[in-house]
Amino acid sequence: MQADPSTSSTSSNDEHHLVEHLVRSDRVLDGSFLQVRRDTVRLPHGGEATREYVVHPGAVVVVPLLDDGRVLMERQYRYPVGRVMTEFPAGKLDAGEAPLRCGQRELLEETGYTAREWAYAGAMHLAIAYSTEVIHVYFARGLQAGAQQLDVDEFLDVCALAPADLLEGCCSGAVTDAKTLTCCLWLQNVLSGAWTLDWKPAADSAD
Repeated sequence: MQADPSTSSTSSNDEHHLVEHLVRSDRVLDGSFLQVRRDTVRLPHGGEATREYVVHPGAVVVVPLLDDGRVLMERQYRYPVGRVMTEFPAGKLDAGEAPLRCGQRELLEETGYTAREWAYAGAMHLAIAYSTEVIHVYFARGLQAGAQQLDVDEFLDVCALAPADLLEGCCSGAVTDAKTLTCCLWLQNVLSGAWTLDWKPAADSAD
């Protein structure tokens, strides 16, 4: 349904009255994973304002479809919100890494599964007010179980849910992870036939 991912974008002529222009950029924090910047921008009416935001390398989330109709999920403790979350397998892009390769790597490392076929669904901006993060959404099918390859500081449980149960969790508030909620929109429409995917064999799916 979608072309392969690209994070570049341009503003059309009729959007110029909305665009803010960079005046100065200051680094507030250089972390091992994230950066925080404080930029001064010129507003469309000529005034100035400050924008604070997180610079993120980008990420991939995978919707793994099991042959029995269930989807593969994870349960993982997320420290910033202080709770165990139900979510689809996901992870950040390494420097220079193609999104598909990241998805294949994260699926294997976190769940132990590999997939015979992959399809790119699209991209989402997770927190447009304060982060540059773009998450690429992939579907995977023809799953083959194997051994997890978790990092020494990574702890998670793998589970499988029927789509109806997952969607009920979204409705009830049991599932609140933003990327997983977005993936559930995709899942619902793909399963209904409303949205289509361009499936490719794993070996032929390189970006």
